[in-house]
Amino acid sequence: MTRVGHLSLAAGIAISSAVAPRDTAAQGTDAQTLAGLWEAKLRFGPDTRGPLTIERVAAGWRAEILGRSALAPLAGDTVAFELPGDHGGFRGVLTPGGRRIVGHWIQRATATSGTRYASPATLARVDTVERWRGVVDPLDDEFTMYLKVESNADGSMRAFLRNPERNVGRFTRVAALEREGQTVRLRATAEDGAPGRVLAEGVLRDGTLSIPLRGGTYDFRRADEASDFYPRSRPGAGTGYVYRMPERRDDGWPVATPEDVGRSGAVLEAFVRMIIDTPIDGVSAPEIHGVLIARHGRLVLEEYFHGEHRDKPHDTRSAAKSLTATLVGAAIHASLPLSARSPVYEVMNGGVMPAGLDARKRDLTVEHLLTMSSGLDCDDADPNSPGNEDAVAEQTAEPNWWTLTLALNMVRQPGERAVYCSVQPNLVGGVLRTAAGRSLPDLFHELVAEPLDIHRYWMNLMPTGEAYMGGGVRMLPRDFMKLGQLMVNGGTWRGRRIVTAEWAKRSTSPLVSFGPRLRYGYFWWIIDLPYREGTVQAFYAGGNGGQVVMAIPALDLVVAAYGGNYSDPVMFQTQERLIPEHVLPAVLVP
Repeated sequence: MTRVGHLSLAAGIAISSAVAPRDTAAQGTDAQTLAGLWEAKLRFGPDTRGPLTIERVAAGWRAEILGRSALAPLAGDTVAFELPGDHGGFRGVLTPGGRRIVGHWIQRATATSGTRYASPATLARVDTVERWRGVVDPLDDEFTMYLKVESNADGSMRAFLRNPERNVGRFTRVAALEREGQTVRLRATAEDGAPGRVLAEGVLRDGTLSIPLRGGTYDFRRADEASDFYPRSRPGAGTGYVYRMPERRDDGWPVATPEDVGRSGAVLEAFVRMIIDTPIDGVSAPEIHGVLIARHGRLVLEEYFHGEHRDKPHDTRSAAKSLTATLVGAAIHASLPLSARSPVYEVMNGGVMPAGLDARKRDLTVEHLLTMSSGLDCDDADPNSPGNEDAVAEQTAEPNWWTLTLALNMVRQPGERAVYCSVQPNLVGGVLRTAAGRSLPDLFHELVAEPLDIHRYWMNLMPTGEAYMGGGVRMLPRDFMKLGQLMVNGGTWRGRRIVTAEWAKRSTSPLVSFGPRLRYGYFWWIIDLPYREGTVQAFYAGGNGGQVVMAIPALDLVVAAYGGNYSDPVMFQTQERLIPEHVLPAVLVP
């Protein structure tokens, strides 16, 4: 999802501001032994992964994975089952001829986000027997914490918490550490001369610092030699960086050197060194997880930081709204019964406009949703808005978020004004699902993933089990970047048309505005960037934390960046500073 969600502390954390002050010098002497970097990781699973077998048995159909089994009834050409004990499930379709079962593995809700994910799983028939076998590849569910502790001049200890998956340190604002024997306390910033309130209390034993934080108790250990806390293992590593051309893989990306496509390799090399040498000196220090650059359709730069890599999925947050627009465009190109002019309430009501409907709702079309100008009472910037994304996701009375969104009041005429609200792209998904009569993961797999050579992805789901289309899809960095290249290509990838040229152009054209600088198309942002003596127009998919896929058609350039600065204004540095100041100057030939 696009939201960060509530980042409350675990129940075991002591919250208090009534701890009496102690002698600072004595406390500092004890605490100074903890100076340095500490790191911890909790892994929550899932352990159900690997080979999956579905076969016909005397009682019907049976599925088995890692010794767990369940009946897998076949209804028409659809196969579906749930493992007992909430260990996951599968839904798929038997292809004509029976050679494959194409579908998605549905893993249990993750501990880190509370969300279930659907990932592609294709099973191939084994020889001539009625047995199919494939591999389940669920999303890893884990949380990493870094605690940096440093000495103050008076002997007290300052500290801050970093968390790459959801930026917990931004919300659990640790400012100081104190130690009393084996007891260690993390405190907030002091106020009015009094010690800051205790955010967490843990214990130091045998070199391990155990502290309860979000999700459980973290066993911190020293990581002073090398750590993914830093962009590349340790400070100063940028001096050893030497450019390497991206690896050629089976994902459809041609590769080249910067010079092959009219770019300066030296400028890009200096850019990467700058990222590597970024000091991680506070909770708001920039945290870039990956930077990829393509020109003339060829990938020329691919670098990862903080332990991320090309085979690790990344949370795309709201940048996945652009994926939603791509899926709708692909469905229209595939002649599914939908268009930008389709009336939302008519489609969602089975082709008939509901009786007694607000006249403004009768006028609401798919294009109004695509441009965030529906007029519905929803605003992600207003926590009191009934359609605010967090409010919708956290309520439990209505598991079908499409139903909840349709029930919102209208507060203005459709098309009158754009208001950023994530339930609008999600409702676009509902309109597509209803018009097509097929699940959104299946449509995405057929219409977008397969033609774009995307083999691995993880779609986050609503409580109903359908995909949430407001953001949060996990994808490999190289794969998500393809959305930008697809639009630059006018709707094609490797010669195959996925959306029409008209859809690609309208999606990335300024149709509405959010203030003087930011304009919007179909879930794509449009901005002007300084370039040489003038400006150049760019469009981009943008998501919380620093997720950006930006394309500059005039330069035939696509840039992707991924980050971990969730809900921190520093996330905007990519489009506001890094690309204009460090990427565009490397373009030697316009």
